Amino acid sequence: MTAPMLTRRTLAAGLAAMPVAARAQGAFPERNFRVVIPTGQGGGAERLARSFDDGWSKLLGRQFEYEFYPGAAGQVGYELYVARREPDAYNLLFGNMGPEMIMYALQRPRFRFPDDITYFCRIDIDDSCVFVRQDSPFRRIEDVVAEAKKRTLNVATSRIPHPASIGILALGEATGSRFNLIPYAGGNPTMVAVMSGETDIGVLPVAGITAQTGRLRVLGIFSRENVLAAKTDNAPTINAVFGTRIPDLYSSRSWAIHTRAIERHPDRFRKLEETARKVFEDRAFLEAAEKAGQPLESIRFGDRAVCTEYALAMIELANRFRAQLSAQR
Repeated sequence: MTAPMLTRRTLAAGLAAMPVAARAQGAFPERNFRVVIPTGQGGGAERLARSFDDGWSKLLGRQFEYEFYPGAAGQVGYELYVARREPDAYNLLFGNMGPEMIMYALQRPRFRFPDDITYFCRIDIDDSCVFVRQDSPFRRIEDVVAEAKKRTLNVATSRIPHPASIGILALGEATGSRFNLIPYAGGNPTMVAVMSGETDIGVLPVAGITAQTGRLRVLGIFSRENVLAAKTDNAPTINAVFGTRIPDLYSSRSWAIHTRAIERHPDRFRKLEETARKVFEDRAFLEAAEKAGQPLESIRFGDRAVCTEYALAMIELANRFRAQLSAQR
């Protein structure tokens, strides 16, 4: 039997009959990526994400398009991402694992971790700190605690469900001092509130404070070691000063993806993982991050397993301090 002649028409018909996935196999990515950031535009999350995607875009051959959904301590952005974005590995989320997993524990949103969302590329570790304006009468963290035993101090924070918020509440609990948290919906407004004297002190990740040398001073770090000692005038760790056992409380930004996307498109996810890891070898990324105010000491890659372990630990920590955090909301 003579084989049928392969013509342009029959070839086109055959391609049209092929499943889309088969025709597109090996072509990922074919279009740009869409990224949900569950905070406001212009903050530290956006700056770090854009610094990173410069190198990632070169490796993937596609650009990243951002959407910002602030509200409810990140809950708005996360729920929108899970419910309204296709789990096709083209839709990503760039989140701050610490505060957003605290939000998850306290607010019990309409998604499940890690069933619906998987963090897979940690960018940084940014320790929480207590800070004041440069001309503040508080020169040491001991001064803050002493005054907070006399009166309740107002504390600026980017949001109530945050590692830094847990830190100051834990310090109050351990020392008998009183603090009133006031959320300012972002790091920049929080720093402005302290600079203007609107609040007595502030708590935030330390990297952003080091970029304000001469205007803000760090008084204490919620970590076992101050890796930015040279940039914070050797600010002590809280535990070293007061003999407390407050856990290390750092923020950690990470890329995330639908867990279903990993299950449905393992090859696509593998490419995202492999290329994301390579960005940390790109000197241009490190320079861009530093220019955006991110100390190089804080840039630390973490894979899917590391991210999941950290996120689950933050959920456990939030539940431990649920009573204090809920009282401040």
